[in-house]
Amino acid sequence: MFVAGNLLSALAGVLDVLFQSLEIVIVIRVILSWANADSYNQFVKIIVAISEPFLFPFRKLLPPWKMNGLDLSPLCALLSLYFIRSFLISTLYELANRLH
Repeated sequence: MFVAGNLLSALAGVLDVLFQSLEIVIVIRVILSWANADSYNQFVKIIVAISEPFLFPFRKLLPPWKMNGLDLSPLCALLSLYFIRSFLISTLYELANRLH
């Protein structure tokens, strides 16, 4: 059973890094939107391509035009990612410890 525990522990570590990276990408996207970055820049295109699939569902729930132009989707996405990360990672680590 220790193999399954090690696998879950490794999976939790990888997921933790992925969630942290996605949070950083969303924060960079917010900063780029404030700085009015060039949308033709390759770096900006990559950041938008990575973050848009996570921001789009929140934009459908809270359209910026209903909030006087205030886009709350990054905040909602960050809070959701934090909650999922806290719950999922700690659960996987706990399961891994029980299987050791």
